[in-house]
Amino acid sequence: MSSDVEESSPSDDRREYEFRKVLEELDDYEGSGTQLVTIYAPEDHQISDIVAHVTQEHSEASNIKSKQTRTNVQDALTSIKDRLKYYGNTPPENGMVLFSGAVDAGGGQTDMVTKVLESPPEPIQSFRYHCDSNFLTGPLEEMMGDKGLFGLVVLDRREANVGWLKGKRVEPVKSASSLVPGKQRKGGQSAQRFARLRLEAIDNFYQEVAEMANELFVPKRHEMDGVLVGGPSPTKDEFLDGDYLHHELQDMVLGKFDVAYTDESGLEDLVDAGQEALADQEIVEDKRVMEEFFENLHTGGEATYGFDQTRQNLVMGAVDRLLLSEDVHDDVVTFECPNGHEEFELVDRRHETPDHDCATCGEPAEAVDREDVVEHLMSIAEQRGTETKFVSTDFEKGEQLLDAFGGIAGLLRYETGV
Repeated sequence: MSSDVEESSPSDDRREYEFRKVLEELDDYEGSGTQLVTIYAPEDHQISDIVAHVTQEHSEASNIKSKQTRTNVQDALTSIKDRLKYYGNTPPENGMVLFSGAVDAGGGQTDMVTKVLESPPEPIQSFRYHCDSNFLTGPLEEMMGDKGLFGLVVLDRREANVGWLKGKRVEPVKSASSLVPGKQRKGGQSAQRFARLRLEAIDNFYQEVAEMANELFVPKRHEMDGVLVGGPSPTKDEFLDGDYLHHELQDMVLGKFDVAYTDESGLEDLVDAGQEALADQEIVEDKRVMEEFFENLHTGGEATYGFDQTRQNLVMGAVDRLLLSEDVHDDVVTFECPNGHEEFELVDRRHETPDHDCATCGEPAEAVDREDVVEHLMSIAEQRGTETKFVSTDFEKGEQLLDAFGGIAGLLRYETGV
């Protein structure tokens, strides 16, 4: 029987990795019938309400015809109800997701699995109860998918909207309507005077839009990955060419895009139009750090790679940034021999622990621990104040990190000779 509560992790990188690992595990589970229970609970949904819903579902499950399915569903609901006793009456920040059910363990046997994922990367929007032959992980996987925080601005000479793109979620925040007169002047005004007044009104409106954007984006500029601006021509061009935005935001503009609508729906259209720029931006930082790694490597400078070297440098406190491929799936086994020598060996997660002879004295060594290599290295990194960076394999140098260096490398604070 497996039963875990996922607790807060010491860093965002570790938390993200632990979420991904649990989701991969949950995706592999199958039930023999519709007996795997998933509950998504938002932060504003009281624990007592969740318990009441679980109690009601437990009662209704008595109507399930299959005795095995009925028993398994009720056992899963009981397990969830027991787990909720550990909480007060308010879910953690961003909510929580509960998984429980009898999963196929092979040979006609089942194991009861209960897991709770607290504080997902984005807020859970609504309560959801799901019972099926698989756990419902899709909404969480979407949260773990595209990352990033982008500022969005859409405008024409009539209206404007600004907001955020957080992961895959578009969040409108502020809007404004203009007082720019139409192109037809009113009677009694000279064409020259009317044109001047119209240009002043356009300038005032652009300043108002920029002020909205600056107030929203500038405080978050160090967390942002870029700004997208959309609207018809020439409006978006005039807005950007006029340097109305704060100079730091101006430098963060990834592109300007033709968008027909400038209401809240225009923010969605802007994201659709800017998909190529967004996709490029997602791996810009990965490319930058890998270029720095290869430059240091080629000059014989401050770089390390491979499990053994990188671990030694980590223990010494010499690693500034630990670089890990997103596709590393190995375990590290710790061996000890009778003479007290400690050694480590990487093992494919799918394979059994191998026999091992001590490289120092030749004596047979005993496996005393086995854990995920990423968690092993990240634990050392956290103790030494080392930043961890996960690198995508969606570009050439990211693939090289995995294929040529085993997915493990680091940028050093100083040369160590290791």
